Amino acid sequence: MKVIFLKDVKGKAKKGDVKNVPDGYARNYLLKNNLAEEATSGNMKALEAKKQKADQLEQKEKEDAINLKDKLAEIAVELEAKSGDNGRLFGSITSKQISEALQKQFGHKIDKRKIELDEPIRALGYTTVPVKLHPEVSGSIKVHVAEK
Repeated sequence: MKVIFLKDVKGKAKKGDVKNVPDGYARNYLLKNNLAEEATSGNMKALEAKKQKADQLEQKEKEDAINLKDKLAEIAVELEAKSGDNGRLFGSITSKQISEALQKQFGHKIDKRKIELDEPIRALGYTTVPVKLHPEVSGSIKVHVAEK
């Protein structure tokens, strides 16, 4: 029997896969536990529509990420921190602080986990920080740390 998997089934298939499985397995386990549905022509069309919608959503997210990347390239986030001699900071600037400042100053909400800061910023001046906006799109933010 040909079925469309509605959920991941370990060792068999992932959600959205269409596979041929034994009739008894399909009727007694997959269909009964709502793990799959029979692959009728109507269900196949619905699956195709879902896949197209997901692809369109993915494409839109990628376009939004590219637009945000272009906007971020033009701006510099301003942060203030106490510093000592030679421009060394007391403490450091973290990705959380950069994210909050970006939200406050420009209205761009970026999760702190997407800001790829290898180690916190500990010096005054300009620093370029990489940002992972989408699995296929990376950008960078200029961060200016000034003395308080």
